[in-house]
Amino acid sequence: MLLGCAPRVWSDNAGLAIVGTAAAPEAAPEPEPEPQKRVEVRDNKIVINEKVQFEFDSAKILEVSHDLLDEVAKVIKENPQIKKIEIEGHASAEGSDSHNMQLSDRRAKAVMKYLTGKAGVDKKMLTAKGYGETRLLNSSNPEAEENRRVEFTITEQVVTETKVEVDDQGHEKVIEEKKVKE
Repeated sequence: MLLGCAPRVWSDNAGLAIVGTAAAPEAAPEPEPEPQKRVEVRDNKIVINEKVQFEFDSAKILEVSHDLLDEVAKVIKENPQIKKIEIEGHASAEGSDSHNMQLSDRRAKAVMKYLTGKAGVDKKMLTAKGYGETRLLNSSNPEAEENRRVEFTITEQVVTETKVEVDDQGHEKVIEEKKVKE
C-alpha cells in the first residue's frame, strides 16, 4: 500500500453476501413407486389385477374390459416361452350349481374367442374351462364378488436352463444349456 492512500472498498448491492451457516440442501424426493401392472406373468399364471367385466348373468364381455384383454394378448405375445394357457371361468354361489358351471364355461369361452379373434392370439395356445363355484376364493362368503372371476393358468411353457462355470479370473462359460417344458 502507498503512503497516503487508504484502502478503498468498492461495493454494490449485487455484491453483498450474508455470512453464516448455509442451509442444508433439500433431500432428493423419494422416487415414485412403480405402478402396479394390470397384467403380468407370475410363475404359472398370467395375473390380471382387474376383473374382466361381463353383462349380468351373461357371457357378453363389456367394452370396458377390451383394453384389459388386449393387454393380456400383448403379454402372451411378448412371452414366447408360454406355449399353452387355460382360461378359467369362476362363479360365485349365487344361483344353481349347474347354472354357475355353464355360465363360467361360457364366459371362459367368450374370453378365448376375444383373444383369438380381435386380439390375434394363436388359438392352438388356448383352452377354456368353466369351474363354476368349485374353486371359491372366499369360501366364508360364497356369494362374494371376488369369487366371480377369470384366471389365466399357464399349462405349458418352455424354460431355458443354463449351467455356467466360472474360472479363476471370474470369467463365465456356459457349459450346458437346454430347454425344459414345465
